[in-house]
Amino acid sequence: MASTLLKNVRLVNRGSTRTVDILMKDGRFERIDGTIDAHADREIDGRGRLAMPGVIDDQVHFREPGITYKAEIATESRAAVAGGVTSFMEMPNVKPATLTQELLQAKYDRAAAVSPANYSFYMGASNDNLEEVLKTDPTQVCGVKAFMGSSTGNMLVDDPVTLDRLFRECKTLIATHCEDEETIRANAADYKARYGEHVPVECHPDIRSVEGCLRSSSLAVELAERHDTRLHILHISTAEELALFKNDRPLRDKRITAEVCVHHLHFQREDYYTLGTQIKCNPAIKDGRHRAALLPALLDDRLDIIATDHAPHTWDEKRQSYFKAPSGLPLVQHTLLLMMQFVREGKLTVEDLVRKMCHAPADCFRLLERGYADEGYFADLVLVDPEDETTVRQKNILSKCGWSPFLGQTFNSCVTDTFVNGKHVFADGKVINTTAGERLYFEAIR
Repeated sequence: MASTLLKNVRLVNRGSTRTVDILMKDGRFERIDGTIDAHADREIDGRGRLAMPGVIDDQVHFREPGITYKAEIATESRAAVAGGVTSFMEMPNVKPATLTQELLQAKYDRAAAVSPANYSFYMGASNDNLEEVLKTDPTQVCGVKAFMGSSTGNMLVDDPVTLDRLFRECKTLIATHCEDEETIRANAADYKARYGEHVPVECHPDIRSVEGCLRSSSLAVELAERHDTRLHILHISTAEELALFKNDRPLRDKRITAEVCVHHLHFQREDYYTLGTQIKCNPAIKDGRHRAALLPALLDDRLDIIATDHAPHTWDEKRQSYFKAPSGLPLVQHTLLLMMQFVREGKLTVEDLVRKMCHAPADCFRLLERGYADEGYFADLVLVDPEDETTVRQKNILSKCGWSPFLGQTFNSCVTDTFVNGKHVFADGKVINTTAGERLYFEAIR
């Protein structure tokens, strides 16, 4: 394996930024020091660039198998490394849904053949596959995903007996999508009675309401507290839910954690008037007061992780009317650039960014030897030029769907290089290694 020496980079790691040289060898960070005089197969002058551990995205939908006209593991993992995301955890609501250990292993086999990014896949829970779920090895798999709200196919877990047993017996982290199905259905019926099939998209946060989110997430927390379950609630979108989470201990010691997604930090209800169904997602993007509450909760550690919930659909699908347009946004290629924009605007520091996008996912999921740029750890690294620009154009979108809600927007930074396991996978705007990714492994949580 080729060795690489990075010279004069500003490394952001463990709460500080300092100018260093970085030697990557045999897939690991061999040495990090002020000056390194050593032979390497490749030397890169990184003067003026930030170096940071690769972003770990704990929630993506890559649509394989069965929905590959929208996306594939190969295409979306390439979009990921182009955006500085070196590890991803992918969701089970595909076709067929990932509800057996055999189907889960098939996804790992596919990623091993085509992914430039490191990978893990959630085991899916349903009302009738609990025995399969309980076979999941918590050192081999990032978690079990439970949709406590509507989803694709047989992925809704709403039977009280099944839910209680899942939380009582599962030895793996349970990640939940929390929206109350009964509340959503009642709201949708009300709006359909009022507007027919032509419900304005700006009503989406009223249909997938604050009440629906809070009712479901409160149930998940109550079950986790009752059974001392390791619970991770995905894509928190409301100010009301923040009272469910605490910042009273280090992240690795928390039993209940939460994630916030970039689109809930960035967009608000008014954006439906310009972007329409492009930003229709579940849970919904809501009023500005919710957006205003999420960032402070992230910075004071009530919310733990920044993720994308990358969920591509075709442009034709997204252009349909409200009830027909599917929910989800393609975000994995631009999440780091968007958060660098937050840094430039003074909303958070670059150290905060790395803490929440790199360190925190590693700590929350107890990833082995990833998430930090430390000597001996796997060499997952991204270089960012904070003085360059990136304009989102169709020709540079790598997600298979070919569109982005940021189309035409210029970000005031640029991902120049990405390394995965010490291998150079992205440079000069191109993915240059498509099989560098490796399976992620975890410490047991119980």
